[in-house]
Amino acid sequence: MKPLLISFLLLGILACQPDTPPEQYNAKAANPQLLYDCSKTLTDIMIHDIFKPPVASRIYGYSYLAAYEALRPGYTGYASMMGKLNGSKATPQPDSGVAYCYPIASLTAFMTVGRALTFSADLWDTFDKTFKPRLKALQIPDEVYERSVQYGEQVAKHILEYASKDHYKETRGFRYSVTNKPGTWVPTPPAYADACEPQWNTVRLFTLDSARQFRCPPPAKYDLNHNSPFWKLTEEVYTIGQRQDKTEQAIAYFWDDNAFVTNISGHVMFASKKMSPPGHWLAIATTLARQQKLNMVQAAQLFSLTSIAMFDAFIACWDEKYTHIRIRPETVINTNIDPQWRPFLETPAFPEYVSGHSDISAAAGKVIEQLIGNNVAFTDSTELPYGHGVRSFASVEAAYQEASVSRVYGGIHYRDGVEEGTIQGEHVGQHVLQRLLPQSLVAKR
Repeated sequence: MKPLLISFLLLGILACQPDTPPEQYNAKAANPQLLYDCSKTLTDIMIHDIFKPPVASRIYGYSYLAAYEALRPGYTGYASMMGKLNGSKATPQPDSGVAYCYPIASLTAFMTVGRALTFSADLWDTFDKTFKPRLKALQIPDEVYERSVQYGEQVAKHILEYASKDHYKETRGFRYSVTNKPGTWVPTPPAYADACEPQWNTVRLFTLDSARQFRCPPPAKYDLNHNSPFWKLTEEVYTIGQRQDKTEQAIAYFWDDNAFVTNISGHVMFASKKMSPPGHWLAIATTLARQQKLNMVQAAQLFSLTSIAMFDAFIACWDEKYTHIRIRPETVINTNIDPQWRPFLETPAFPEYVSGHSDISAAAGKVIEQLIGNNVAFTDSTELPYGHGVRSFASVEAAYQEASVSRVYGGIHYRDGVEEGTIQGEHVGQHVLQRLLPQSLVAKR
């Protein structure tokens, strides 16, 4: 072969190679704090927009899935979840032979999906004004930066297309018709709000075969005989409310996580907005990710799996709720014991059995335990800005068990509702791990 031809071939081969190994671009931008800041912004916007907890779990699920899918091609040992999730297709792959900064792609995908699934574009615009200059300051070459942004947008488009077919849109506008049958749910004071998301069990699941894959046993039969199991459950809630134990009330308030709390002062009614249960558990995941010094891809994997588990747990839980349509303790106590009694927490606007907070907390807890560790102590101060104080826990399990029983202390759930909700959530969390993260594929820290 002639020397000139060889030279041209070599130049062609070199032109197809990245000038800098992708690992170097990843290392410059793979600061998990960037992801944490995006995450906090998404949570703040969801608080502002007042998304109900099941809907919040959907927004988190798709946003973190996009972040993980756009990031993982830059790291060996991290398998794609798309193609494994129900109804999903493989994520588009980056072009070979060119350099990417996958953290830039990941953050772009996260913010694109988060923006698309929330309402307050102006708040995203405000965040962009300070966040995007931070990314530019990383001094990623313009060509690599733009290519990475484009890949992130491509992944986001793929995830949003997947989200558009989950039957969520078809559930909008449905209202539940109260039956007034004995022992069934009716709206509760002070707002007497309509039932929340009565069609949520028809939304496509991420991993479960059906919303009834992990059924709960039927709740204690509605029976006002003072020797019945149901009456004893009711008496327990009433007695806890009467004794007003400060420790129990502190636990109840810490885990309240009511996205829209109704306040009454005289003749004036107003609302307070707070973090929802999914937001609280992702904040806990962030605390532990920082504490354990997870890198960016480990954190993205943790957040994505945790969100997916909570989303599936909500659907399974909501199927139970609208199957049994069980009455709330407040209604039974006001009608049969004390018309003036009020629970410490505001009763949520949906049936009692099983407890949603118990369910999704256990599902999240099982995922976090797998990726962080079974006996990692931590202090949760993430809700301090919302006036909920600080609590410390010996383990993730201790935290989700306390979150569960807090609903009894708050006067809004029966004991069997929280216990069975916790069991169902544990099953869901374990299933998500088995489906998406077999033991042989668990990434070692």
